[in-house]
Amino acid sequence: MTFGPFAYDFMRNAFAAATIVAIVSGLVGFFLVLRGQTFAGHALAHVGFTGATGAVLIGVAPLWGLVLMTVVAGVVMGALGEDFSGRDVAIGLVLTLALGLGLLFLHFFTAFATQATALLFGNVLAVDRPTLWALFGLGVASVGGLAALAQRLLFASVHPELAEAKGVNLRLLSVLFLALVALATAACSQVVGVLLVFTLMVGPAATAQRLTFRLGRGVALAVALALAEAWGGLTFAFYTDWPTSFWITALSGGAYGLACLYAGRPGGREWRPCKSLPPPVSTGV
Repeated sequence: MTFGPFAYDFMRNAFAAATIVAIVSGLVGFFLVLRGQTFAGHALAHVGFTGATGAVLIGVAPLWGLVLMTVVAGVVMGALGEDFSGRDVAIGLVLTLALGLGLLFLHFFTAFATQATALLFGNVLAVDRPTLWALFGLGVASVGGLAALAQRLLFASVHPELAEAKGVNLRLLSVLFLALVALATAACSQVVGVLLVFTLMVGPAATAQRLTFRLGRGVALAVALALAEAWGGLTFAFYTDWPTSFWITALSGGAYGLACLYAGRPGGREWRPCKSLPPPVSTGV
């Protein structure tokens, strides 16, 4: 006989969804932090809100509007290039335009205030089987794409000038990577909402990079932290009736704070820029 959270179907679905999202966000988020593109990830989440609200207005599932808008925005942001001096300005303008459209859609969306709140802050407890399979598909696509790009992405992130000299198309690589980030963001939003995507996409990866400089260990640690925070958040929410997103955010922030304390103590890891990481042994170019 099953006891505790796993006695309920909705909790089993929630844990399955959180597991998929945590693995994807840990893997993709590690490279997002490594490349210094966290602002782009933050912008994609807000752009996704516009797509989700627009999809609901025309009678389409919010997830697919979220996916479409984030992927399109990710491709556009990636096309701005690696060295485009006004990239952050352009991303900021795209973000504000998207938020303005989202506000307009929300004006017509007032009859569905509960759904709007779920889009903003997430509602993993409401994930059903079709959504779970959709998340699984997004996860497979994200991880598969990341595996195909990983060596060149690492090379371009650590030594962009050398990678370009070796023939790596940095612009195309940026487009493909931000498209993957868009898929991961869409999945992440189902758990913590568009306003808190940083929690799982950036928090575990940033914490891992505070604690280790080794690539394999860092990626594994980012995934492990994301899983622990997602599972811990669900467990605490079940027993306290507090929002799941709050608990995940609190655990993520707490883990990063402890990592900062450890990195600064005598004998702990002293933070260095991520670009000081060694290049990959085999670049694949």
